[in-house]
Amino acid sequence: MKLTNLVYLSRGKRSNVYTTIYKKKKVAVKYSHRAEIEAYWLKKLSKLNFIPKLISSDNKRIIYEFIEGETIDKYLENSKNPILILKQILKQCYELDKLKINKKELTNPYKHILIKNKKSKMIDFERCYETDNPKNVTQFCEYLMRKKIINRKNLTPLLKNYKKNKTKKNFEKILRFNTQH
Repeated sequence: MKLTNLVYLSRGKRSNVYTTIYKKKKVAVKYSHRAEIEAYWLKKLSKLNFIPKLISSDNKRIIYEFIEGETIDKYLENSKNPILILKQILKQCYELDKLKINKKELTNPYKHILIKNKKSKMIDFERCYETDNPKNVTQFCEYLMRKKIINRKNLTPLLKNYKKNKTKKNFEKILRFNTQH
């Protein structure tokens, strides 16, 4: 697939990202030596509504739906009541945990979670891996505790419980805690 009019967007540790218009829609074009890995994960997770849609890939680049939005850090700075979005993100993390997939970027998700129109989406799946012990919920909660959005002392026992037994009941306790504080 030949693309024209690429506009530089950003540089990551392992990639360069551009945007362009493809079939009248804005897309992201990511050049990376890990393009095949990310394409694999976007295909595997395509049923999840918080993942960009894969358009095309080869061993050097990946083309996917461009996700507009404010980074999670900016959103938290500007939002007076972020609870609904935080619950939404935690539910997304739980979906990944149930699938036994660890995203790996959620302790510091400042570039990996984008929010627009009260909807959060995740990007950058090149470091994902399958595991019997995924940590998406606990990693995102660690980020929230570090940002002092939720109280570490009170949440830690709930996270330890969840870590031992990733049941819906234990996850809902974490969700309830987040809505109370």
